[in-house]
Amino acid sequence: MEQEGQTSSPADRQIRPPPLSQHLREFAANPHAWLVLGRNLIPVVGIYAFGWSAALSVFSYWFDGLTALAAIVAAVVLRLLHEMPANVGWQGSGIGAKAGKILTGVVTWIFLVVVVGLPYWIVLIPLHNMLLGNELRDQLAHSPALWFTFGALAVGHFWKAFHTGYDVMPENQLKQRARWDVYLLVLRAGAMFVMAAHGLYFILVPLMALLLTYMEVWPERVLGAVWGDPSRLWEYDPDEKTKR
Repeated sequence: MEQEGQTSSPADRQIRPPPLSQHLREFAANPHAWLVLGRNLIPVVGIYAFGWSAALSVFSYWFDGLTALAAIVAAVVLRLLHEMPANVGWQGSGIGAKAGKILTGVVTWIFLVVVVGLPYWIVLIPLHNMLLGNELRDQLAHSPALWFTFGALAVGHFWKAFHTGYDVMPENQLKQRARWDVYLLVLRAGAMFVMAAHGLYFILVPLMALLLTYMEVWPERVLGAVWGDPSRLWEYDPDEKTKR
């Protein structure tokens, strides 16, 4: 029995995933799940069949998650700028006020990417020899194809974020969608900590591919197991939870 003043919201009650047998049946019957698995296994095939470096494979996971997070934050900040009066915080109107508004948006975006994306920055600590090493730097510096590939990946994330409709969603729907997307990306960064076991990349890269596939195929189960009912994330208020 919960004590008085200690009631919990259905939104933050954790939900246990179904058994493995149900997962396997659902996966086998879902063509999209096979496509997701195939895409996430590309780095694995690269390592085993084409001699890709572990550093490049791990970087692809890290860069993919961080740029997706940055794109979502940019879309939300753009909505805030649209709702902000043109001359708030700036004297006068016209080009000067608009420029100040844009500058405010850029600074806010950078700040939020640093704060919300903190797990991605923290994971650089155990993976610094790999993600900040000379091997990866040399590969990126001498391969225009890799620059094009990662650039296209980033553009794709920003295009998707700006066409999701963050700028027109009702407030509760915005909270729900933004938290759904951001929470999954934060969990993705947390999963990257398993890559810190040096010398086991031939095992951990396939494991990472499976983890990312699970998150993409069953996002509601991942969120439910960690934060509670995924359809009610908009109700969750961290400040209220700390007051209980």
